[in-house]
Amino acid sequence: MKTFKSIAVLILLIAITLVYITGCASSRSGQVYSRDNARQVQAFDTGTVEWVKEVMIEGTKTPIGTAVGGVAGGVLGNTLGSGSGRTVAMVLGALAGAAAGTVAEEGITRRQGLEIGVIIDNGRTIVVVQEADIIIAAGDRVRIITAADGTTRVSK
Repeated sequence: MKTFKSIAVLILLIAITLVYITGCASSRSGQVYSRDNARQVQAFDTGTVEWVKEVMIEGTKTPIGTAVGGVAGGVLGNTLGSGSGRTVAMVLGALAGAAAGTVAEEGITRRQGLEIGVIIDNGRTIVVVQEADIIIAAGDRVRIITAADGTTRVSK
């Protein structure tokens, strides 16, 4: 019965973590604005897309994945063995779980992105990387929108 409760707690921890990590990861989308960007003046330029290259935007690396993985691994390790063997299993489980939690968080929050090279109408060339959630191709006319905090996006 103790093993069942430990596994149930473990599953609950993992589920809560997945919801938290995926819900709290900030978006790098060209179509998603942060709360701070809403109702703020933003400057824009126009230009022509020179190139588009698919890239990978790395995921977040917060202590949350590590901590939850460590707790989950420790709980799982605590269900194994008895006496000092249980303690060793718990410590090793916590270490392995922490490592797995770190890797899992980064993988879950990793996104496909685009490196977009734009020749602005004034002749200057810029590059913006954002999530690959809109279709942009070489030759497209676009707007380059820049917020006061420096956040820049390419929009059609």
